[in-house]
Amino acid sequence: MNFVDEATIRVQAGNGGHGCLSFRREKYVQRGGPDGGDGGHGGSVYLVAEPSLNTLADFRVARKFRAESGQGGSGRNKTGRSGEDLDVQIPCGTVVHDVDTGELICDLTQPGQRQMVAEGGRGGLGNTRFKSSVNRAPRKTTNGSQGEARHLSLELKVLADVGLLGMPNAGKSTLITAMSEAKPRIADYPFTTLHPNLGVVRVGRLQSFVMADIPGLIEGASEGAGLGIQFLRHLQRTGLLLHLVDIAPIDGSDPADTVKAIANELVKFSDDLADKPRWLIINKVDLLDAEDQAKATQELLKKLDWKGRFFEISAATGEGTQALAQAIMRELEEIAEEAE
Repeated sequence: MNFVDEATIRVQAGNGGHGCLSFRREKYVQRGGPDGGDGGHGGSVYLVAEPSLNTLADFRVARKFRAESGQGGSGRNKTGRSGEDLDVQIPCGTVVHDVDTGELICDLTQPGQRQMVAEGGRGGLGNTRFKSSVNRAPRKTTNGSQGEARHLSLELKVLADVGLLGMPNAGKSTLITAMSEAKPRIADYPFTTLHPNLGVVRVGRLQSFVMADIPGLIEGASEGAGLGIQFLRHLQRTGLLLHLVDIAPIDGSDPADTVKAIANELVKFSDDLADKPRWLIINKVDLLDAEDQAKATQELLKKLDWKGRFFEISAATGEGTQALAQAIMRELEEIAEEAE
C-alpha cells in the first residue's frame, strides 16, 4: 500500500425525518385528536483515531461518507427511528481542516479519540405537538432539518519521538534498520526512501521510543525541491532530531556544507522545527581508519562551530548505535519530565 499523507473527503450527516400529520380514527371514537409522531434525528459523522492505520491511502478511493437519515413519524404518536451515526476511522496524528473556511477542526493524536465533524439534522414535529386549547385539531407539522455537509482536508503527521534527517544516502534507513525492527528499502542510490518509515527502538524493559525515517532532504526542500517538502511536517511532532551526515561522501562533497544546507531548510520551513533539540550523528565512520576518522570529525565540528551533542557511529556495522539509543532514551525521559 502506498503511503499517502494528504487527502480530501466529503462528509454528509443524515437528514431529520419529517413530522407526521395524523388523527386518531377508531370505532366508537368520534373526532379523535391528533396523533402524528415526530420524525427521527439524522445520524452524525464522526472521525475516530485508529492506531492500526498509518496511511490515508484508503481515502483515494472512498471520498464520500454519508450517515443514515432519520425516518418520518407515523400515526399513534410513533416517533420515527433515528439514523445511525457514522464513524470514519483515520490514522492517529491526522489534522483535520475545513476546506471551505480553512478552520482547524481537530487534531486527533490519541487512539480512540473521536470528533464529530458533521451534525445530523433534527427530526420534524408531528401535529400532536401543535395541539392546544384553541386549536384542538392542528394540521401543522414541520419537516426534518438537513444534515450538515462539509468538505474536509486530512493531513497526516506521523507520531514519533525521534526524527531522522539528512541528505539522501546519509544512512537514515540503515540506522533505523540497525536500531529497530523496521525494514525500509535500502540501496546505494539517492532517494531510496519514498515515504516515512517508523521503527520502535527498544532500549530496555518497558523502555522504548519511536523513530521516524523520512525521505532525504536537499537544498531548496522548503520551496518544494526534491521529496522533502511534503514530509518535513512529519518532523514537527518529534521531540528530538538526529541529523545524520556522511563523514566520507563518495561524491567528494563537504559534510559541513550538507549540514548547513539542511539546517537552513529547517529554518525556512518552521521556526519551531528549527528550535527543536538536534544532535549531530556522524555516520559511516567504518570507512575511515581511526586517525582519519578523528581528524575528519574535528574538522567537521570546527567548520560547523558545533556546540551540541554529537555521536560517531556506523549504521552498517552497528558501531555506536547502542550508546546512541541509550542517550536518546535518557534525553526523551528528561524532555517528558520537563513537560510535566
